[in-house]
Amino acid sequence: MSYVLGIDGGGSKTVCVLMDDLCQVLGRGEAGPSNYQSIGIEATLQSIQSAIKNAVETAIITNTLKMDAICLGLAGVGRVADIEVVKGLVKELQHKKLPITWALQPANIVICNDALIALVGGIGQPVGIVVAVGTGSIVFGRNYEGHTKRVGGWGYILGDEGSAYKIAIAAMNAALKSYDGRETSTSLIEGFKQHLDLESIEDLIEVVYRRKWGVKQIAALAPVVDFAAASGDILANIIIDDAVKELVKATSTVIDAIFTADSVLEIVTTGSVWRGRCNIHERFAASLVKKFPNVKVIFPRYEPAYGAGLLALQTTQN
Repeated sequence: MSYVLGIDGGGSKTVCVLMDDLCQVLGRGEAGPSNYQSIGIEATLQSIQSAIKNAVETAIITNTLKMDAICLGLAGVGRVADIEVVKGLVKELQHKKLPITWALQPANIVICNDALIALVGGIGQPVGIVVAVGTGSIVFGRNYEGHTKRVGGWGYILGDEGSAYKIAIAAMNAALKSYDGRETSTSLIEGFKQHLDLESIEDLIEVVYRRKWGVKQIAALAPVVDFAAASGDILANIIIDDAVKELVKATSTVIDAIFTADSVLEIVTTGSVWRGRCNIHERFAASLVKKFPNVKVIFPRYEPAYGAGLLALQTTQN
């Protein structure tokens, strides 16, 4: 029996799954963040170690676990320099006190970005496209030949079209234009006032500028837009439709780059934006299928850590 570890490391938490060679999850553990670029190597190592320990301790196994492979899908890891840093982290990890025996070979250590494990976990195989849309946005695809293509993921200043942040910014802009009389009337004004407990929409200045709101706080206003759009607000629906157009364009670019127009493939949608009540998921799927009739838009079948586990298992079967 082979055992592997799949690790999903992000800016808020780290998830580890322990799997056997039948693709069964035997244990699962969580710990703190593991984006080394923001919290440092030592803190990242501690989070990954804790997540592994927690996963192993939840597994009901009497024999000693010999770990044959590991996959770490970490946020922000894409460049060669990043991979080298994480390789060093894996070496250190093998000297830490853990209730397992390491049997790793270089070929059984997979280090990749979190988009790939979201794709593999979401679909259940390493072929297809993931459209991840939360605070930010990125589209990532991989074909049967192993060729990959990324579109977006450039951050809130340079990109992130279709994201919760860009939706919220567009909506605040529309609300203030409406208040000025430069735009038609919109329920977004009252929506922001109620959500933020403002006396006047003019108080957005104090909230956004003087409180020095960051990306996450602004992105958290996207549900206000979603509610307004679901209630039939014209401006809110224009903003949602614009977001859909951007996401369809990004996804189409990935399809054109590494697939063919008639390819049969699945596209998994992950992130908070897709869970809205204004049918943004349905709008996206309908628009994309109109361009590419053989694609199927789905929600994730498994979590990203499971995708990491599948990638680790793949190295033991070659």
